[in-house]
Parts: sequence; structure tokens; C-alpha cells
Amino acid sequence: MPERYPFLKGHGTENDFVLLPDPDGSVHGELSPQRMAERVRALCDRRAGIGGDGVLRVVRRDGGWFMDYRNSDGSVSEMCGNGIRVFARYLVDEGLADPSAPIPVGTRDGVKVLTVDGDLITADMGAPRVLGESKVAVPGHAWVARHVDMGNPHAVAFVESLDDAGTLLDAPDHDETTYPHGVNVEFVVRRGDRHVAMRVHERGSGETRSCGTGACAVMVAAAVADGARPTDADVAYRVDVPGGTLTVTWTTDDRVLLTGPAVIVARGTTGL
Repeated sequence: MPERYPFLKGHGTENDFVLLPDPDGSVHGELSPQRMAERVRALCDRRAGIGGDGVLRVVRRDGGWFMDYRNSDGSVSEMCGNGIRVFARYLVDEGLADPSAPIPVGTRDGVKVLTVDGDLITADMGAPRVLGESKVAVPGHAWVARHVDMGNPHAVAFVESLDDAGTLLDAPDHDETTYPHGVNVEFVVRRGDRHVAMRVHERGSGETRSCGTGACAVMVAAAVADGARPTDADVAYRVDVPGGTLTVTWTTDDRVLLTGPAVIVARGTTGL
């Protein structure tokens, strides 16, 4: 019989994750990279597994908490904005973090600090890097896209209709020189003043119902296009995703704050 271990299931605006509590690394820490990738793929399988856009392994590291995040295809990712809010929700629900104080969480993109306000959690995602332009394409359409790095790479394309992105069953074509390790591609339409909507194809996961770092990249790209960089006051945008609504604030000290819900919906044990 396969070894059994605990898991939880959670989501942030329907970007869903399997959480693996493993504080001392004794459950999953000894697995080879290949075996861990296999486990992640099995857990994220929506028919034969639990189902998810990725896996959040909850680990102790350097005296604090570390989010070991993997995409659903088993690949390692630097950062996940919705995932880190779900991670913080788990810590609070389990009594492992004080919701009245800032919560630091280590990631492959450095330490992120989260704050809790009832059902909403805000993640300080750090400073954005607004880079050059590239091109992305799907069958029948091509666009110039803004390259924004939020710890992981994003190509943000403004489109006439979100339907123009097509099915997003396959990764959009992109400049492999600009994005040698792949890229998250966001398709964006304007809904009003400082209000946008998006769809996203995430590298390693496909189209997801939401992408936190993607929402941040979209907000930054929109603010740049609108001439609304935060020089004298913070700038906030509403970002609608298929799974709900996020608020992204770009501060005068060049930090991007991502605010949205995060919930734990199930827990159990598995032998996958």
C-alpha cells in the first residue's frame, strides 16, 4: 500500500492548490526531483487525483515558513500570488501565524509579507520590473505584449475581446529568446477607469481561473499605458478574473500589493 500523508485543498479566486504540510521535510523532502514532479502531477490530476493548478508544500526553513511551489506539470516556479495567500490562510487557520501581525513567507523570489483583514489577505509582492515589449500569438491573432517581471515572467497583451485568446488549450506562441524558461501570458480588456479584466495561460498549468502575479503584471502594464505610475499617491486597479475579483495597488515606494480572498475547502489523507 502506498504511504499516506496529509493534504489540504484551497483556492484564491478559484486558482486552486493542493497544500502539503511538511514542516520538517520528513514527508516529501527526501524525494528526488523526478519523484516529486511525479507526485505533483498525480495530485493535480483533475480526474485521477485531487485536482489543482499547483502544489504548495509548507516547509520550515531558516527559522520561518517557506512556500515550495510547483506548477501542475511538476515544474518548479518562483512565485504564486494566489498561492501565497492560500498559504497564509492555512498558517492562520492552523494557529501557526498571528493574523493581527504581518506574516513573512519565504519563496524562491525572496520573502513576501502578508497581512490579514477578515476574509481578505494582502501580499506585498515587491517591486515590479517593467521591461520591453515582445509578441504573443494564438491561432488567428497576434499582439505586441508588455514584458513585466513579478518574480516570474509575464507577457501582457491588450485585446479587443477576451474571446480573441481562443481556447488557450496550448501555450500561446511567444519569443523564446525573451522568455527562455517560458512565460505567463495575460490577455486584457478595459472595463472602466482603473478597471480591467483578464484571462491567462500560466506556464506549466495552462489556462487558470486566476493568476495573482499575472493580475499584478496586468495592473502595472495598464498603469504604465495610462500614464498612472504612482509618483504622488498610490494607484489601485480592480482586476476581474474568471474566478472573481482582485485589487492590485502600486505604491509610491514601488511595491505592488495584491489583495483578494483565500479559503481552505477540504482536507484529508492520500497515498498518491
